[in-house]
Parts: sequence; structure tokens; C-alpha cells
Amino acid sequence: MKIILLWGLSIILSFNLLAAETQIEKEYQDLVELFFDAARMGNNEVLETFVSQGFPIDQRNNQSYTALMVAAYGGKEESVSLLLDLGANACLQDKRGNTALMGALIKREVAIAKDLYQADCSPELRNKAGLNLAEFAKIYGQSEVLQSLTN
Repeated sequence: MKIILLWGLSIILSFNLLAAETQIEKEYQDLVELFFDAARMGNNEVLETFVSQGFPIDQRNNQSYTALMVAAYGGKEESVSLLLDLGANACLQDKRGNTALMGALIKREVAIAKDLYQADCSPELRNKAGLNLAEFAKIYGQSEVLQSLTN
């Protein structure tokens, strides 16, 4: 009888732990969404608070983007500068192999592209289409912009 009781208690505890893990995961995903909303909207106070409290600055969202990528693509120049100052890795690639700099070039965000270019990622880094930075810029009509960043 004791064995059955212990076995039943073990199952109940397992379900409770599983439910707690699920709740923690949901709460963490909610935090991830808030962090990315802050990057998208350029809310630097929220970004700085998250990072200062230990939130991983290079956390990826469910689309494989980092906050730096989202801020760059959204034209949030001050947020890009802040994230770089806080240690964001500008050389990370999304699921297509594109970097934040490539995103800034697509959106013609020249000032942001300049900040990201100074992060000194390898210009030979290739995306999943096999394009390095110069080839990528050429396809998107941004060769002159890229050239201006090197001067």
C-alpha cells in the first residue's frame, strides 16, 4: 500500500513540476516579447533595464532575430547605439544568415549601417544565399552606401 501511495505522490509531484516549468517558460516568453517590443519601439529605458538586470542582450526571438537586428531594421538609431554600447553582438546572423548591418542596408538606414559597420564583422561573412556583405549590398542597390562606410 505504501508503494502505491508513494508512486501516486510521485506522479502528482511530477505533474506539478511540469506545470511549474510550463508556467516559467510562458513567463520567460512574455519577457522576451517585452524586450523585443522595446527594441521595435526604441524604448531605450526598457532595453537598458532588461540588460542591467541580466537579460541576455543577444536573446533571439521566435524568428531568429536579436534585439539589435529588430532595432536596426526599424530605424531606431539610438537603440542600436545603446545595444552596441551594452555589448550586443553585431556579427550574429538570423535564420537566413543576414546580420543587423544587412538589415540596415535593406532599409536604407545609413546612419545605423555606419554604426554597425564599425562593429568590425568580417565582410566575408556569408548569408544562406551565399552572399557576402559587398554582394548583398550590390543586390539591394546599396553598394555606394557600403563604400561610403569604408571611407
